[in-house]
Amino acid sequence: MTAPTSDWIVDNALWAGARPRLSVLIPFLGDDPAQLARELAAQSAEIEIVLLDDGGKDGDLAARIAETVQALPCPARFVRLAANVGRARGRNRLASEARAPHLLFLDADMLPDSETFVADWLAVAAGDAAVAFGGFSFQRTPVDPRFALHRAMALRSDCLPADQRAQAPEKHVFTSNLLVHRDVFEAVAFDERFTGWGWEDVEWAMRVARRWPILHPHIPASHLGLDTAPALIAKYRQSAANFARVVEAHPEVVSGYASFRVARLIRRLPARGLLREAARLAALSRLLPSRARAFAMRLYRAALYAEVV
Repeated sequence: MTAPTSDWIVDNALWAGARPRLSVLIPFLGDDPAQLARELAAQSAEIEIVLLDDGGKDGDLAARIAETVQALPCPARFVRLAANVGRARGRNRLASEARAPHLLFLDADMLPDSETFVADWLAVAAGDAAVAFGGFSFQRTPVDPRFALHRAMALRSDCLPADQRAQAPEKHVFTSNLLVHRDVFEAVAFDERFTGWGWEDVEWAMRVARRWPILHPHIPASHLGLDTAPALIAKYRQSAANFARVVEAHPEVVSGYASFRVARLIRRLPARGLLREAARLAALSRLLPSRARAFAMRLYRAALYAEVV
């Protein structure tokens, strides 16, 4: 299968006329979401699954996903975009394809931690929650030394218990495992001016938090898609411009973030470029323990953000 010249949509036999309670929305670009889709569909027939290939060039993968969708035991749709539209616009497109009163955004590199994952989310949706983030873990993530740095960083800042996430509800929101009421999303969609990687989900949560409560139940999914240190560095470089957009739009919120405060301190240093390079080299060094490399990577990110605050 070659890359499409226009958007391509495949529905399975259960799609037409279905009235799902929950729409599970899964974007992907290169990752294979087939196992995730099969596991979710096996847990409940009360959901629909919408998968979106965001302009990927892998025709074989697209063909496999189309076959997977046709075989799922729940209503399912596969949308293959002719061109990449990015994280924010892609998720907005997914929401436009959904029909249920609640939307569950899941990243393609996630797997549910529990056999009651869908049932737990259906229970939250039944309570008419506006927004809820279920958290993520590494319960099903294989240990690989290539990703030791990313694992160490995420365990410290991302894989947090529900009660800790709830202390700063808008900060700990990611589209990796996010429930949204349709009415909320129609009122507040993702800002399509965000490009590249990072911050579009947190900025969205900042706008939402002004009008609706953000819940933090314990319904985790495992994050399989860890990055190498060079890949993390590339993503952080992309995220600096997005961070600047967040600072401009929500200064009163971001001013309380440690990343902002450290970036402001670094900006005052006359040799901050040297600090940034030293932190980058330390983060890349496999001679250092993971904890030290994680500290260096966080410092490198703050030094990048120092240029835009």
